[in-house]
Amino acid sequence: MGATYKNNLELTIFGESHGKAIGITIGNLPSGIQIDLDEVARDMKRRAPGQNKMSTARKEADQVEILSGLQDGITTGAPLTGVIYNSDQHSKDYSLLKTNMRPGHSDYPAYIKYKGFNDVRGGGHFSGRITAPIVFAGNIAKQILKQKGIQVGAHILSIGKIKDEKFPVDVNDDMLLKLSEKQYPTIKEGVFEKMEEAILKAKENLDSVGGKVECVALHVPAGIGEPFFDSLESHLSSLMFSIPAVKSVSFGDGENIDEMLGSEANDCYYYDEAGHVKTSTNHNGGITGGITNGMPVSCTVTFKPTPSIAKKQKTINIETKENVELEIKGRHDPCIVQRAVVVVEAMMALGILDMMGE
Repeated sequence: MGATYKNNLELTIFGESHGKAIGITIGNLPSGIQIDLDEVARDMKRRAPGQNKMSTARKEADQVEILSGLQDGITTGAPLTGVIYNSDQHSKDYSLLKTNMRPGHSDYPAYIKYKGFNDVRGGGHFSGRITAPIVFAGNIAKQILKQKGIQVGAHILSIGKIKDEKFPVDVNDDMLLKLSEKQYPTIKEGVFEKMEEAILKAKENLDSVGGKVECVALHVPAGIGEPFFDSLESHLSSLMFSIPAVKSVSFGDGENIDEMLGSEANDCYYYDEAGHVKTSTNHNGGITGGITNGMPVSCTVTFKPTPSIAKKQKTINIETKENVELEIKGRHDPCIVQRAVVVVEAMMALGILDMMGE
């Protein structure tokens, strides 16, 4: 089972949802970077479970213990390892899932690939819980990028059929700051209340709901990326698709750009009053030819509804070779989108820092 991403940065994740601990080792970080651990804790809290009725009832503090790579709050250049200890596992809730395959989950393909030895408790290594160490690594990346003047932020674009506005072409630091101060960031005021209703209605019906997160990185200099195999889009997409439950990734207006004419989809260049090159629109999400053009890098990440639901579903028992019905027990999110915002930010920051080669 592979667990390492390697380009300029090296990321190695470890652990399982109901194991003793989860964590990550980050290699090739620059030395001498001051890290604000309060900022790390703030992002960890944004993703943590058990904070309200829209989330799983599992309670985890998600405090990161740093084992190496940081001394007196400054990166040493050695691999930085952070570990998060699990404390609230209800493993007995998952005994049935060794034989009864959850529809929409990793159970069946993982059973085949790992010959039935994979840990199904809480999803094991396939669990969204493994995104906690990704958030830790992403916050480190965000802090390094911030020292270079690059800001990363995101908002909930949709949950079910309830939609927020997309980022405007002139999205700026102040807008990202205001979004970062919201527990559930949306651009349009009052829209999250409707999203919450959709989540709780799905939960009441023993079901779940999906949605979209839109993320931007501001002040990324032009010229980052490569054509073809290492375009910034392909690079970021591979990281975004590593997030459990992600089913599509698009850039700019990518999901609708096919409906435009070339004259509409093209982002026309101009010099602003300070002599900086800008585009009047940003349909291409700040990337053309696989390379940044100086406009905000924007992408939209789509999450499917949480597959573990309490509603009775048809499935198979791989031990008896019978068709059966399954009612999933345990503690599960009726929607993961509101907790995934900070995970998408983390992957954006890691991808851009990696492509910058430092």
